[in-house]
Amino acid sequence: MKKTFAEKSRNKTFLGMFAVMSATSILFNGCNRKNDKKESDRLIPQKLPVAKAIPKIDDENVASDKRVIYLTFDDGPNQGTKNLLKILNKRNVCATAFIVGKHVYGSRTQKNDFELLKRDPLIELANHSFTHANNKYTDFYKNSQAVVHDFDTAKDSLKLYDKIARTPGRNIWRLNNTTVTDLKSSTEAANKLKEAGYKVIGWDLEWKPGQKMVLKGNHEAMLKKVDSIFFNDLEKTSRHLVFLTHDQYLTDADSINELDLFIEKLQKSNRFVFRKISEYPKINEVLN
Repeated sequence: MKKTFAEKSRNKTFLGMFAVMSATSILFNGCNRKNDKKESDRLIPQKLPVAKAIPKIDDENVASDKRVIYLTFDDGPNQGTKNLLKILNKRNVCATAFIVGKHVYGSRTQKNDFELLKRDPLIELANHSFTHANNKYTDFYKNSQAVVHDFDTAKDSLKLYDKIARTPGRNIWRLNNTTVTDLKSSTEAANKLKEAGYKVIGWDLEWKPGQKMVLKGNHEAMLKKVDSIFFNDLEKTSRHLVFLTHDQYLTDADSINELDLFIEKLQKSNRFVFRKISEYPKINEVLN
C-alpha cells in the first residue's frame, strides 16, 4: 500500500497523487463566490485518504489532507494589476494585495486600479509601506522610526487599519509564533514595526522575474517548488504556504497565461484551499 503525502511517500509527488478533479468540484474554503451550477451538474469528488497530522501549528478548520496557499501580490497598484484581477476572477480564487501608498497616488490609472482592488471581494488589501523605501533599502532600514512612520503614513492614507504589513525588499516575519529576519541590518526596524502593532509577514515561495521583468520559468516549475516545500516541511507554518509575486510582472501574454495555469493546476489537484493572509494561523492574536 502506498503511503500518503504526510508520510513523505517517495513513490509519487504531492501534486500527482490523485486524479485531476473538475474545477467545478473544488472547494475554496470560504474564499470564493457561490457556484450557481445545479447540483446534478457537479461531479462527486472521490474519497481521499486521510493524512496523518503534522506536529506543528495546526489549523482545525482545514481538513488534514489539504494544504493552504495564500496568494499574495506586491507593489500594486501597478502595471499588470488589471490582468491580475482578470486571472483571479476567472479562477474565482482569493488573494492579498500588498499596496504601496505612493503608487496609489502615482497616476489616475493607478488610483482607479486601487479602487478596483478595494471593490473586488476576492481581494484583501495589506500594507507594503508608503514609499517602498524609495528603492534604497539599506538606507531605509537604518532609521527604524522612519520605517514605522512610513508604514503609518500608508496605513492612514489608505485606511489599512488591520496593520498586516510586508516590508519592501526584505523577507521579514514578525508574528507571535514566527520571527525571521533575512538581513540582520533590518532587525531593529522589524522589531519596531512589531512594537507598533504591525503583523509583519514575508513569504515561503516567490515567483521571480527574468531580465525583461516578466515571470521567469513556467507554471510546471513553480508547481514542483510548491510540492517540494510541502514535502520537506519548509513552510514557516506547517501546511500553510505564502506565495509571492508582483503585479508588474503580469504585463505580457506568457506571464499572464503561466500564472493562470499555475492557479488552475493547483485547483484541479483538489489538494489545496486558498485563503487571504488575514486568515493565516495566529496572525490576529495580539502581539506581545
